[in-house]
Amino acid sequence: MSVHDWEDEIAALLHELTDVQSELLAMLGHKRQMLLEGNWDKLESLQAVEHALAERLQNCHGIRQALLSRAADEGLPANNVRQLTAAIDGNAGKQIETRIDAAAAQTRLLQHTSLSNWVYVQKSLLHLSQLLEIIATGGRLEPTYGSAGSSARNGSMVDQAV
Repeated sequence: MSVHDWEDEIAALLHELTDVQSELLAMLGHKRQMLLEGNWDKLESLQAVEHALAERLQNCHGIRQALLSRAADEGLPANNVRQLTAAIDGNAGKQIETRIDAAAAQTRLLQHTSLSNWVYVQKSLLHLSQLLEIIATGGRLEPTYGSAGSSARNGSMVDQAV
C-alpha cells in the first residue's frame, strides 16, 4: 500500500471519528439540558440517537483495528494510529497528526461532558433517595427499620389505622 493510500484511509477514519464526536458532544449537551429541565419524554427519545452514535463509534473502532492490522502485516508501526501516522513521510503526515491531536482533545471533552452528566444524575438520585427517606420516616431522624420496635413507630404510612 502506498503512503498516499495510508494517508487517505487515516484521514477518512479521522473525518468520521471527529464527525461522530461532534454529534455526540451536541447530543450530550442536549441531554444535559433535558435533565436540567426534567423533560423525561424527550430524554427517552434520545435513546435511538445514542444507539446510532454508539454504532458509528463501534464502526470507527473496527476500521481502526483493520487499519492497524494491515499496517502490522506490512511491517509498519501498528500500536496506534499516531505511531502509524508518524511513519508516513511528507507534509500530509503532519496534517494527519494535527487531526489526531484534535480528535484526542475532543475525546477528553466528551469524557468530561459524560462525567458531568453522570454526576448530575447521581446527585438527583441521592436527592430523590433522601426525599423518600423523609417520606418514609415522617421526617424523623430515627431509622425506618431496626431493633427495639422502631418499625412500629416509623411505619405510619403503611401501618397506621385510619
